Amino acid sequence: MRKFHLVTILLWLFVLIRFLLPLSLSPGATLITGSILLLASQQHFLIRRFRGSPFSPELPRSLSMLCNALFGTLLLLVTFQVAVEIIGVVSFLFRGEYLLPPLFVRYSLGVSAVSLAILGVTQAVRVPPVKEIEITLSNLPPEFEGYRLIQLTDLHLSRLFAERWAKQVVAKTNAQNPDLIVITGDLMDGTLEARKKDVEPLGGLRAKDGVFVIPGNHEYYYGYEGWMKRYQELGMRRLCNSHVRITRGLSDIVLAGITDSASGRFGLPKPDLDRALTGAPNGAPVILLDHQPKGAPAAARAGVDLQLSGHTHGGMVRGLDRIVARFNNGFVSGFYDVDGMQLYVNNGTALWNGFALRIGVPSELTVITLRGSR
Repeated sequence: MRKFHLVTILLWLFVLIRFLLPLSLSPGATLITGSILLLASQQHFLIRRFRGSPFSPELPRSLSMLCNALFGTLLLLVTFQVAVEIIGVVSFLFRGEYLLPPLFVRYSLGVSAVSLAILGVTQAVRVPPVKEIEITLSNLPPEFEGYRLIQLTDLHLSRLFAERWAKQVVAKTNAQNPDLIVITGDLMDGTLEARKKDVEPLGGLRAKDGVFVIPGNHEYYYGYEGWMKRYQELGMRRLCNSHVRITRGLSDIVLAGITDSASGRFGLPKPDLDRALTGAPNGAPVILLDHQPKGAPAAARAGVDLQLSGHTHGGMVRGLDRIVARFNNGFVSGFYDVDGMQLYVNNGTALWNGFALRIGVPSELTVITLRGSR
C-alpha cells in the first residue's frame, strides 16, 4: 500500500509542476487547487487512517462521490498532460522545437478532466440499466428454450451503494420475472454490522428456480463464513465447489459454482472445479459461476458450456480496460470463446467504492436468455 501512496504522490507532483504551475494562477488559487489535488491523491491513506479501510471506506455517499470525482480528475489530468508531453517530444524531434500548448488549451484540458470525472462518477453510482443478451447452447434441452436468468455481480454494497440503491436494484431485477437469479460475488464491502441494513433488500430477490450466490474476493476480507451464512439467511443458496440440477420435465441443466482464488490466503477451501462437477448428469449443459474470469481455460477443459464471471468491472474506463485485461488472462468485458466454451464477463452491477468511475464502460443488470441451436 505504501508503494501505491508513493505513486499517487508522484502523479500529483507531475500535475503540479507540468500542468498547474504553468497556468499562472494567483498564489492563493494555486495553493488551494494544489492542496485539493494532493488530498485527492492521498484519499485512500486518509480513509484508512480515519474512516474505515480502503476496501470499506465509511464515508457519506455525497463525500465518497466527491472524493472519487477529485481522484478521477487527478488521473485524467495526468493522462492529458502525458499526451501534451508526447506531442512536445515529437515536435522537438521533427522540428527542433518543444511545442507548448497555449493557455486556453491548458484550461480546456482542466475543464474536460473535471467534467469527465463528474460524468464518470454519476455513471458509476446509478442503478444500472437492463442489458438483454442471448446465449446459444448447442446441447440446451427444448424444455429450457427461452429460459431467462439474471446475473448480478460486484454489487459492493457500502455507504456509496447503500440500502436505497439496493432496493432499486432488487425491484428492477424482480420486474424482469426471471426463471433464475445468480450473483457472482463481491456483494458487499464491510463487516456484517456495518452493512446490516444495506444487504437486507437482497432478501427480496425472487425467481422461479431460486437465487444462487458464490463468493468473490471481497467476501474473504470481512469474515467469509459469516457473510455466506448471512446470504443464506436472506434466501440465497450458496454454491461453493458444488452444483445443483435445475429440472424441466425429464431434462436438466447444471448450475455449478466455485470459491474464489483469494480463499487460499485465508486458509479456506480453494476453488475446486472437479469437486463442483462431481455427480453432474452426463450430457446436461453446465453453467459455471466463477467470480474471476481468468480460470476460464480450465473450465473449458472440464467440459463447462458457459461460464459467468465478474470481478473486472469491465475495466471501468475505456483504455484502462486493456490494463485490467492483462491481470485477468486477457478477459475483461463481454463475450469470449474459450476453446469452444462461452465466457461472459459482466461489467458489474456496481463496483468498488474506492474507485467509483465509469467512462465508456457502463454497469449492467444482465438478463440472459438461453437458446438452443436453431
